[in-house]
Amino acid sequence: MNAALIVDGYNVINAWAELIKLKDQSLEHARDKLVEMMAGYGAYKGYRVTVVYDAHSAASLTAVENKVSGVDVIYTADGQTADSYIEKMVYLLVRQRETVYVVTSDGAEQMAILGSGAYRISTRELRRDVLECTKMQERTYAESVLTYRRNEVGSRVDADIMRKLDEMRRRR
Repeated sequence: MNAALIVDGYNVINAWAELIKLKDQSLEHARDKLVEMMAGYGAYKGYRVTVVYDAHSAASLTAVENKVSGVDVIYTADGQTADSYIEKMVYLLVRQRETVYVVTSDGAEQMAILGSGAYRISTRELRRDVLECTKMQERTYAESVLTYRRNEVGSRVDADIMRKLDEMRRRR
C-alpha cells in the first residue's frame, strides 16, 4: 500500500447521482454502496482507504471505527465534523511522511488539506477514476475468463505441424 485515501463520505454521497438516488431510499444503503465501491477502487489502486462520516446526532462521545471489506469506516464523535476529523488525520499521516489523498469538494476543506501537505481529489475526479478503473477491471476479467484453462492445440505445437494438421483437415 503506497498511499492513504481519505474520503469525506457524505460529501461524496451528496455529489454522485447514483448515491443520491440510494440515499433517498436508504442512507445506510448509500453508505454501504460507497464503501463497496471504495473497497474495489482502493484494492485496484493500492490505497489504504478510510471513509469518514459525520456522526450527526449520534450519542457516541468518541469516534466509532469499523473495518468493512478492507476499508476503515469512521463515524465521528458527537459534535465533531468529518472535516475536523479528516484534517487531524491528514496532519498526523503527513507528519509520518505518508502520501495522503483526500476526497472532498468542500472548498475550505481542500485549502486546509493542501496546506497540510496532502493532495486533494474532487468528488467528480474520483467518480471518473472509479468508473475508469471499474471498466478496466471488467475488461481484464472478461479477457481472462475467455482464455481461462483453454487448451488449444495451436498454442502447443509449432507452425510446421500446425500447417500439416490444417492441410489434413481441409482434405476431408
